[in-house]
Amino acid sequence: MSISAEDVGPVAFLFLTFPGERADPAVIDTFREVVAQGVVTILDLVFVSKGTDGTLRQVEVDEDLDSIGLAALSLEAKALISDEDLEVVRESLEPGTSAVAIVYEQTWARKLAAASRHAGGEVALHLHIPREVVEAAIAAAV
Repeated sequence: MSISAEDVGPVAFLFLTFPGERADPAVIDTFREVVAQGVVTILDLVFVSKGTDGTLRQVEVDEDLDSIGLAALSLEAKALISDEDLEVVRESLEPGTSAVAIVYEQTWARKLAAASRHAGGEVALHLHIPREVVEAAIAAAV
């Protein structure tokens, strides 16, 4: 399905890490499920791994994703992950680990964002609240 920029909901960047040099199949299956449910739409994806010898490998979305366990997430990329984003990913990897950088649209909010734009407004702020902050707030409320 082709959408215009006017139709896109809030967009976010997600950086998942894995031990080893392949994406964890259970994590990828779970992500594929939320895509199939229409909760998110993947806009771009890049896989990076660092071998135990420190050798870096980078696989773009238009390359063979099956060899790294990501074939279930194939898509037509929008080139939203920058070289600067990937440099952060590469620098943060320990030898013998891998990561997948994903830019995704929060599809569930697409209609809400469009309605706001049509009313003359905009999604003015879209923040990620760190897990530690949420955990502390929940613990304090109990």
